Amino acid sequence: MQNEPEQTDRPEESVQEDQHDPQEQSSETDTSNVDSSDEPTSAASVATSTEVNSTNEGEKKPKILLVEDDVALAAVYRSRLELEGFELYEVNDGEQALQAAKEFKPDLILLDAMMPKISGFDVLDILRNTPETTDIKVIMLTALSQSKDKERAESLGVNDYLVKSQVVIGDVVDRVKHHLEMD
Repeated sequence: MQNEPEQTDRPEESVQEDQHDPQEQSSETDTSNVDSSDEPTSAASVATSTEVNSTNEGEKKPKILLVEDDVALAAVYRSRLELEGFELYEVNDGEQALQAAKEFKPDLILLDAMMPKISGFDVLDILRNTPETTDIKVIMLTALSQSKDKERAESLGVNDYLVKSQVVIGDVVDRVKHHLEMD
């Protein structure tokens, strides 16, 4: 029976580890759980819900179609735009972009110029000549920095033309918000 107090101490320790009994240890443990692998998810959820709430309660998230064949770059844009409170749909070529524009009905398209199957310029031309998509705002986000490429995009009706090497992600977000009249 003298061993029972020792056994009682051990279950208390396991209860403390389980976060059920003592309030102080429960809140400390909750903080440590947030600080562990859950932090990015929690931060993303908070940022997303905060942004959505600040845009007017009950209002839908602005929809962005991201058309980028560089998967790594697309992932960077996706995560930042989702943190900013946008609903994103991502495709990797021009053919998918045309189909997604009709089905997803985005408020804005971030469009790469050089892509497989159909180029961004041809996608833009088709979008502007299709009644269902003619009014969708389009920002070309491309590696092409020559003035002739920008002039071609402008002649096809692009709303904005950003050269990837000349902008950072914050600039892209600012331009998206500008064109969606969120600034």
